[in-house]
This record gives sequence, C-alpha cells and structure tokens, in this order.
Amino acid sequence: MTNRNSSAKSLAAWVLVLIALVIAACSTTGSKMMSTKNNPALYFEIPVLDMKRAMMFYERVFGFDFQLEEIHGNEMAMLPFEMDGAGITGSLARGEVYQPSLNGTLIYLRTEDIDETLKRAQSAGAKILFPKTKAGEYSYVAEIQDSEGNRIALMQPLK
Repeated sequence: MTNRNSSAKSLAAWVLVLIALVIAACSTTGSKMMSTKNNPALYFEIPVLDMKRAMMFYERVFGFDFQLEEIHGNEMAMLPFEMDGAGITGSLARGEVYQPSLNGTLIYLRTEDIDETLKRAQSAGAKILFPKTKAGEYSYVAEIQDSEGNRIALMQPLK
C-alpha cells in the first residue's frame, strides 16, 4: 500500500508540475497569469489496461499520434500538444492507480464528423453508449465505450 501511495503522490506531483507549465505557457505574461481568464481544465489522463491495444484504438478512431513516456513508474502515451494550440491535451495512462471505468469524469473529444468517428469507433470494437444527439444550438454529442472500458464522449460543433 505504501508503494501505491508513493506512486500516486509522485504522479500527482508530476501532474501539478505539468499543469503549472501549461498555465504558464497559455498565459500572455507571467505577471498576468492570475488575472487572465482561462478555462480551468488543462490536462486529462485516460486509464488503460493494455497500452498497445488502447493506442491502436485511439489511432484508428481519432488518428492520434502518441509519444510514449514512463513517468514515476507509469506508462504514458502522450497525445499531441501544441503550445500555441487551443484546447487541452492528455495521455493514455497505465499503472497501478489507473482503472478504466464507465463511471466518473467524462471527457469530450472533438470531432469534425461525428458520424464518421462513430463508424470508425464501432469498427474498432467500441460500444455506442449514447447515440448522436443534438445538444442545443452548439453541437452534436455521442458517447462510446473505448477498448479499455472507459466512457468517452464525442462532440462535433455545429457549423
């Protein structure tokens, strides 16, 4: 149990450092960092049991390229990140503290064509949990179960 707590604390420390770096990078000036209005979400981790299987799923469905890292004994497949880009980034994460689930936090991944993404997801083995549905005046949404058992939402902005 001490090893698990130590790993969790180390990982939490790494995530806090990453968040601080992202905040600093997104801020127009260091001195205005606290007064600049930013979206509060900066980084996410999607728990996986089988990194190779999960990477193949997300590459097939979304076309993501990953950079593999080991951070505090955890296997991480980092999603693309552009310092000047909009939005947040994250990683696929495998380690003792990571357990895929249909419950808990739900992340929405953007797609330009939700119908095509749903087709690719199904052909990659995903289960449709919530079908394509219009969400007000802003977007279409849907939810899938990924290769690892996580509930992942899709969002396509209305044009």
